[in-house]
Amino acid sequence: MSEEAVQFAKKYVEDILSFFGLNTDVEATVNDDIIIELQIPSTHMNGFLIGQHGDVLRSMQFLVTSAMIAKGFENHRVNVDVAEYKKQRADRLAAQVTDWAEAVKASGEPHELKPMNAADRRVVHHAAAEAGIATESVGEGRERHIVLKPAS
Repeated sequence: MSEEAVQFAKKYVEDILSFFGLNTDVEATVNDDIIIELQIPSTHMNGFLIGQHGDVLRSMQFLVTSAMIAKGFENHRVNVDVAEYKKQRADRLAAQVTDWAEAVKASGEPHELKPMNAADRRVVHHAAAEAGIATESVGEGRERHIVLKPAS
């Protein structure tokens, strides 16, 4: 991954933040050589930057990714996080999946989860696999959800 792509993404997010009057340094790292991780430190604007259920974060990611494609930086995934909100959310979800997995093992019955975004589904698939439970994604679009099933 080019350092130029990482710096472009970092500056793009910093420019968005400065538009809202927040002049802060965004930490940029590369994960697995394909994902640009942009960490916005905790500020008085955390709630605004995260949005309801992370909607603003996902929108910011979309903007950065679109700008990178327009500049010719293709094949890069961008992950924007504020004050480790996504990491904490993923940890809570993984803990919940462990509880659901135990219930599925005990009952032997499948358990349907509510619809969730792709990032949350990824966390559920991973956590369920670690708990020894099979998963299946069903549905389309906003109705896509996971069914936890006893391992066969």
